[in-house]
Amino acid sequence: MNAPSKSSSVVGRLTAQSWFQLVFALMILAVIVGAAAGGRVIAHTNQITDRLITTTLPAATAAYQLQGALVNQETGFRGYAITGDPQFFVPFDQGRKDEAAAAEHLRELLSDRPDLLDDLAAIEQTAQRWRTEYVGPLADSVVVGVGTEIDDATAKRGKALFDRLRSEFATQNAALAQAVENGNAEVASARATRNAVLFGTVVAFLLTGALLTVLVRRLVVRPLGYLTESSRRVAAGEFDYHIESTGPSDVALVCSSVENMRHRIVSELDSSRVQETLLHQQKQDLAVQAEELRRSNAELEQFAYVASHDLQEPLRKVASFCQLLDKRYGDQLDDRGKQYIDFAVDGAKRMQVLINDLLTFSRVGRMSDGSETVELGHCLDDALVALSTGIEESGAVIERPAHLPELIGEPTLLTMLWQNLIGNAIKFRTPGVPPVIDISCVANPADPDEWQISVSDNGIGVAPEFADKVFVIFQRLHPRDAYGGTGIGLAVCKKIVEFHGGRIWIDTDYRDGTRLSFTLRAHVPSVPVVPALQKEDIS
Repeated sequence: MNAPSKSSSVVGRLTAQSWFQLVFALMILAVIVGAAAGGRVIAHTNQITDRLITTTLPAATAAYQLQGALVNQETGFRGYAITGDPQFFVPFDQGRKDEAAAAEHLRELLSDRPDLLDDLAAIEQTAQRWRTEYVGPLADSVVVGVGTEIDDATAKRGKALFDRLRSEFATQNAALAQAVENGNAEVASARATRNAVLFGTVVAFLLTGALLTVLVRRLVVRPLGYLTESSRRVAAGEFDYHIESTGPSDVALVCSSVENMRHRIVSELDSSRVQETLLHQQKQDLAVQAEELRRSNAELEQFAYVASHDLQEPLRKVASFCQLLDKRYGDQLDDRGKQYIDFAVDGAKRMQVLINDLLTFSRVGRMSDGSETVELGHCLDDALVALSTGIEESGAVIERPAHLPELIGEPTLLTMLWQNLIGNAIKFRTPGVPPVIDISCVANPADPDEWQISVSDNGIGVAPEFADKVFVIFQRLHPRDAYGGTGIGLAVCKKIVEFHGGRIWIDTDYRDGTRLSFTLRAHVPSVPVVPALQKEDIS
């Protein structure tokens, strides 16, 4: 797709949103003007229609009623004059009432039409003259029940007067018919004007909609289509393809941003190629280092073999021959000599213990049997069996949850972890007080996928300033003659916990002894840990 031609300065200065707002403003203006004009012509049409329906046509009807009332008067009076029968005078009286009502109604309807009111006045004057000059004198001569004979002169005078009235009827009817015709013509004209205005409004609205469509295509669709095609070409590998800035200012800004991104990608690509070369070199260096590490591990294995066999053999000989020396020549030695032999035997034995502990520490996580699904409670059971003698001798009470979670780990290491923690709690007990060891397990509040386990005792405790020192290998807080051991137990515990992805620490806020807490990663949703009140005692 070729780049579209650059927009004019006006198009470039305005954003697509500005153009849309302008067109929408035009559409709204067209709607407002059309609505105002349409409302006005509709109101005018309704006004004319209402005047025709509520004024002109009812006036024509009232005129017919007026004329009918006068005709009824003439007919009724003629019958009364001939027969003298009073019942013929009833239509005359009713006609007078109907005439008055019709005339009053006409005056209300034609209040704004003086020309038509003149026709009404003429009819009323002629009717009054007919009644005065003809009806009144003739009525005086009528004998009730007999009637009267109407001479030719009276008959002609009455006929002339009523013919005059009929002429007035014709004039009024013609005027009202013309008014109705004019009203219909005005209604037709108003409706034509209304339709033209509404049609013009619809056309204006459609034109602005078409303008909006053209603007959308020119200002949005075409620039975005060009930008999409250009981006695809760059994504396909044409990193040198230049993207032009086109369209309104905001779309042009997007094009410019994409072009800057292309420059950045090209720059980063060049940099990545350099980095790839460096990474390849580093990979080769790492391979060399890995080979060196394998060689170092092999040497460490060899050292472990030597430490566990070759170095311990001389120590065993030293201890054995010192004991033989004491057995054979003990009676020839004084107390100082026997003390020296005891020092040598004790040193050899302690050296053996140190070497064995050091080997144990070095093998944690290195001499692995492989991880598997482990019931933490089974590991605790194994540790308690191994410590059964110490538990029995010390009278220790172990409080533990009825259920402990299941996780992935090495059973041997986790058993060693329990054994060291509980063994320390038994070893560092308060003199004369049976140790009470409480084990708790809860989900870690900071990480639901992690268990937090605590081992609390009522022993001698650890001062807060030594809370970190106790986890350092061979670090001791008490003289060797007070508490035995090499100071490696908690260091092994730390290494086991960290090997399983957790951490271990001493809770310095616990004041009733020592509380060691550690975390282990959860494997599967475990059986909920039973609260501390439901723990079982093992003594």
